[in-house]
Amino acid sequence: MPIGLAFFWEYDNMKNNLRQVLKSPKFMIGFCFIIFILVFILLYPLFNPGDPLEMIGVGTFFKPGTYVSTYDTLGAPRQYTLRMADAAERRVAAKLQPEDREGLRAWLLAYGIAESDIDIDDAAELLRTWWEHYSPDIRISGMIRADHNKYVRLDAKLDGLFDSDDVALLRIDAETGEYAEAGFITDTDYVHIDDIANVVFLPLGTDNFGRDVLKLLVSATGASLQMGLVAGVIATVIGLTLGLLSGYIGGLFDDVVQFFNNTLTVIPGFILLVLISYAIGQEQRGTMTVALVIGLTSWVWTARSVRSQVLSLRNRDHVNLSKLSGHSLGRIIVTDILPYIASYVVMAFILQISSAILAEAGLSMLGLGPKTTEQFTLGLMMNWGMSFGAHINGAWWAYYPVILVIALISFSLNLMNTGLDQIFNPQLRD
Repeated sequence: MPIGLAFFWEYDNMKNNLRQVLKSPKFMIGFCFIIFILVFILLYPLFNPGDPLEMIGVGTFFKPGTYVSTYDTLGAPRQYTLRMADAAERRVAAKLQPEDREGLRAWLLAYGIAESDIDIDDAAELLRTWWEHYSPDIRISGMIRADHNKYVRLDAKLDGLFDSDDVALLRIDAETGEYAEAGFITDTDYVHIDDIANVVFLPLGTDNFGRDVLKLLVSATGASLQMGLVAGVIATVIGLTLGLLSGYIGGLFDDVVQFFNNTLTVIPGFILLVLISYAIGQEQRGTMTVALVIGLTSWVWTARSVRSQVLSLRNRDHVNLSKLSGHSLGRIIVTDILPYIASYVVMAFILQISSAILAEAGLSMLGLGPKTTEQFTLGLMMNWGMSFGAHINGAWWAYYPVILVIALISFSLNLMNTGLDQIFNPQLRD
């Protein structure tokens, strides 16, 4: 086949492969996930503006849900009277704490009640069983006095569960300074949520500083993606440049590049990243600084892989024709070699972004991530949650969503890479 026809045939084949990208289910699924994340982090601040670091909660780890101002509930413009048949039972069930239920269960078991007859999830049935068998005068064999007194206090606490007396509202008279009766609240008084002035919806609750976790998560996701993109560009450009030149030029230049490549390959990349981040210091570690460090320490495998691809291309007929035509080194690399490895470079770039996000999360978990005074990331959110005992306090919303977002981003990027690999790798092509 003539050289010109061979060149155009391969080039046309590459274009056909590119057209198949949008037909790859794996690539499109991963791409759609990434687009969804990007659209969400762009649109969410429009619906919930404000500083993500604003401490709205006076306390730590408020659980997810809707919060209603008690003060505005009492001052709602209209009160409604509803008679709910099971309102009293639900009120009792809410007041009976899990530790109280376990305490009732422990005494009943010690008394001799079969475990199958004790249902701690049914508050009414549990209390019925308790009042049927318990008496302060009963002494359980082997139970110490302290435990006996604990159950006496628990029984006294249960006596007031069904109380539904009206609650009186008092206001301070501005002139006399004395309390004056302002009204009553009964157990049948209800307020519509739309009539309450201040209602706050916290889908993921608050963190250890009392900040909206979802607002933090959206902002941190954008920062981590930005860091991953910057680190990925740096690592890919360095690796691609050194790989192209090393593979095509060869000789002494190739030996020097391979020396550094082999040296950095022996040293674990993350250890090198930790040492450099520690040496920089906390005050100098901004998000872009950390991204730069990640990029400068993660180009090795890209350079090695690109070099191996160039070695198989530099003696192709169309490359030799360009040499004989007197074309410059830059033109040969850019026009005759780079298009044939472009798909591989894109896949390497995608993996570099994913690796950079995971590397930042690992650094931040060790306390070596970006300084919090500038911008926070997904890794810093994990660090905050673990440092302030979110896992110990059962505050799953402070760290599980972060883990899920990191996993979703990595999964999506790797799925895109797998889809591309199946298209451009003849051994995996369907």
